[in-house]
Amino acid sequence: MKTFLPKVDIQRRQWRIIDANGAVLGRLACQVADALRGKDKPTFAPHLDAGDFVVVVNAEKVVLTGKKESDKQYMTYSGWKGGEKRRTVNQVRQKHPERLVEHAVRGMLPKNRLGDQLYTKLKVYAGSAHPHAAQQPAQMAYAG
Repeated sequence: MKTFLPKVDIQRRQWRIIDANGAVLGRLACQVADALRGKDKPTFAPHLDAGDFVVVVNAEKVVLTGKKESDKQYMTYSGWKGGEKRRTVNQVRQKHPERLVEHAVRGMLPKNRLGDQLYTKLKVYAGSAHPHAAQQPAQMAYAG
C-alpha cells in the first residue's frame, strides 16, 4: 500500500465567512480551525496546508458558557519582574473583541511552522463590515 499524497492547489483555495453573532466561542473556534486546516475536505493531510481562508464577522457578539465571562483570565508576561498582566474576558472584549476568537482558534492549530502559516489565513472583525467582498466568500454555517 502506498500513502496517498494529495496535490495542494493554492489557486483553488476558497474564502469562507462565518457570523459569530450568538455563537459559543469554543465551538466556533473548533469549526474555524478545522476549515483552516482543511479537515473538512476529502484531501486532508495532517502535514499540508490544504485549508481555506476564513473570515469571522461580529466577533464582539460571541458568547461564553457558564461564568467564563467574569472568571476566565488571559495572562501575558513581559519577562520582567512584575511584568505579569491578567485580563478577564470582559476587559478583552471592551478593548479588542476580535482577540477572543483569534486566541481560541490559535490554541486549536498545530504548534509549529504549519500552525503559523495556517493562522495567517484567519481574518477576524469585531463588526459586520469586512474588506474581503472582492474574494466573494461563501457562507459557512455555524453548527453549534
